[in-house]
Amino acid sequence: MSDDAAGTRTTRRFEVTAEDTAAAVGSGTVAVLGTPRVVAWCEAATVALAEQVGLAPGRTTVGTRVEVDHLRPSPVGEQVVVTATLASHEGRRWEFEVEATHGDGTVVARALVRRAEVDEAGFGS
Repeated sequence: MSDDAAGTRTTRRFEVTAEDTAAAVGSGTVAVLGTPRVVAWCEAATVALAEQVGLAPGRTTVGTRVEVDHLRPSPVGEQVVVTATLASHEGRRWEFEVEATHGDGTVVARALVRRAEVDEAGFGS
Protein backbone atom coordinates (compact mmCIF):
# COMPACT_ATOMS: atom_id res chain seq x y z
CA MET A 1 0.00 0.00 0.00
CA SER A 2 1.30 3.46 -0.77
CA ASP A 3 1.57 6.05 1.99
CA ASP A 4 -0.49 8.47 -0.12
CA ALA A 5 -3.60 6.30 0.39
CA ALA A 6 -4.61 8.36 3.45
CA GLY A 7 -7.93 9.98 2.65
CA THR A 8 -9.11 7.04 0.54
CA ARG A 9 -12.66 6.07 1.40
CA THR A 10 -15.30 3.46 0.78
CA THR A 11 -19.02 3.34 1.41
CA ARG A 12 -21.28 0.48 2.42
CA ARG A 13 -25.09 0.60 2.60
CA PHE A 14 -27.23 -1.32 5.06
CA GLU A 15 -30.92 -1.56 5.84
CA VAL A 16 -31.91 -1.94 9.49
CA THR A 17 -33.76 -5.22 10.00
CA ALA A 18 -35.39 -6.72 13.09
CA GLU A 19 -32.18 -8.74 13.60
CA ASP A 20 -30.14 -5.50 13.85
CA THR A 21 -32.14 -3.97 16.71
CA ALA A 22 -30.93 -3.43 20.25
CA ALA A 23 -33.58 -5.89 21.41
CA ALA A 24 -32.30 -8.57 19.03
CA VAL A 25 -28.58 -8.15 19.76
CA GLY A 26 -29.01 -7.89 23.53
CA SER A 27 -27.93 -4.29 23.99
CA GLY A 28 -31.32 -2.94 25.06
CA THR A 29 -35.02 -3.42 24.76
CA VAL A 30 -35.96 -1.07 21.93
CA ALA A 31 -36.56 -1.90 18.28
CA VAL A 32 -33.97 0.46 16.81
CA LEU A 33 -30.49 -0.15 15.45
CA GLY A 34 -28.32 -1.58 18.23
CA THR A 35 -24.90 -0.14 18.97
CA PRO A 36 -23.15 -3.52 18.57
CA ARG A 37 -24.49 -3.68 15.00
CA VAL A 38 -23.27 -0.12 14.35
CA VAL A 39 -19.81 -1.22 15.48
CA ALA A 40 -19.96 -4.31 13.24
CA TRP A 41 -20.97 -2.21 10.23
CA CYS A 42 -18.16 0.27 10.92
CA GLU A 43 -15.66 -2.57 11.12
CA ALA A 44 -17.01 -4.16 7.93
CA ALA A 45 -16.41 -0.92 6.05
CA THR A 46 -12.83 -0.67 7.37
CA VAL A 47 -12.07 -4.29 6.42
CA ALA A 48 -13.32 -3.57 2.89
CA LEU A 49 -11.26 -0.39 2.69
CA ALA A 50 -8.04 -2.08 3.82
CA GLU A 51 -8.56 -4.71 1.11
CA GLN A 52 -9.37 -1.99 -1.45
CA VAL A 53 -6.23 -0.02 -0.61
CA GLY A 54 -4.11 -3.10 -1.12
CA LEU A 55 -3.18 -5.63 1.52
CA ALA A 56 -0.48 -8.04 0.42
CA PRO A 57 -1.65 -11.56 -0.43
CA GLY A 58 -2.15 -13.63 2.72
CA ARG A 59 -2.52 -10.54 4.91
CA THR A 60 -5.63 -9.29 6.70
CA THR A 61 -6.49 -6.86 9.47
CA VAL A 62 -7.97 -7.49 12.90
CA GLY A 63 -9.75 -4.99 15.11
CA THR A 64 -7.81 -3.62 18.07
CA ARG A 65 -9.87 -0.61 19.16
CA VAL A 66 -13.21 1.00 18.34
CA GLU A 67 -14.39 4.33 19.74
CA VAL A 68 -17.98 5.02 18.72
CA ASP A 69 -20.51 7.74 19.36
CA HIS A 70 -23.97 6.40 18.50
CA LEU A 71 -25.89 9.65 18.13
CA ARG A 72 -29.33 8.92 16.64
CA PRO A 73 -31.83 6.04 16.54
CA SER A 74 -32.51 4.20 13.31
CA PRO A 75 -35.81 2.29 13.10
CA VAL A 76 -36.33 -0.97 11.24
CA GLY A 77 -36.44 -0.25 7.51
CA GLU A 78 -34.11 2.76 7.70
CA GLN A 79 -31.20 2.91 5.27
CA VAL A 80 -27.79 3.52 6.86
CA VAL A 81 -24.80 4.59 4.79
CA VAL A 82 -21.43 3.81 6.38
CA THR A 83 -18.38 5.64 5.00
CA ALA A 84 -14.89 4.68 6.15
CA THR A 85 -11.90 6.92 5.46
CA LEU A 86 -8.30 5.80 5.89
CA ALA A 87 -6.78 8.26 8.36
CA SER A 88 -3.34 6.65 8.59
CA HIS A 89 -1.37 3.49 7.92
CA GLU A 90 2.03 2.95 9.52
CA GLY A 91 3.59 -0.48 9.42
CA ARG A 92 1.03 -2.91 10.82
CA ARG A 93 -1.22 -0.17 12.27
CA TRP A 94 -4.26 1.08 10.39
CA GLU A 95 -6.56 3.86 11.61
CA PHE A 96 -9.92 4.76 10.09
CA GLU A 97 -12.50 7.48 10.63
CA VAL A 98 -16.02 6.21 10.03
CA GLU A 99 -19.35 7.99 9.74
CA ALA A 100 -22.79 6.41 9.49
CA THR A 101 -25.68 8.49 8.16
CA HIS A 102 -29.30 8.14 7.16
CA GLY A 103 -30.11 8.71 3.51
CA ASP A 104 -30.96 12.36 4.23
CA GLY A 105 -27.47 12.97 5.64
CA THR A 106 -28.43 12.86 9.33
CA VAL A 107 -25.41 11.53 11.24
CA VAL A 108 -26.23 8.31 13.08
CA ALA A 109 -22.76 7.51 14.42
CA ARG A 110 -19.10 8.46 14.23
CA ALA A 111 -16.27 6.09 15.01
CA LEU A 112 -12.52 5.77 15.16
CA VAL A 113 -11.48 2.22 14.27
CA ARG A 114 -7.97 0.89 14.73
CA ARG A 115 -6.85 -2.37 13.14
CA ALA A 116 -3.61 -4.36 13.05
CA GLU A 117 -2.30 -6.09 9.95
CA VAL A 118 -1.51 -9.79 10.44
CA ASP A 119 -0.74 -12.96 8.49
CA GLU A 120 -4.13 -14.52 7.82
CA ALA A 121 -2.98 -18.15 7.85
CA GLY A 122 -1.04 -18.06 11.12
CA PHE A 123 -3.27 -15.76 13.13
CA GLY A 124 -4.86 -17.35 16.17
CA SER A 125 -3.00 -20.65 15.79
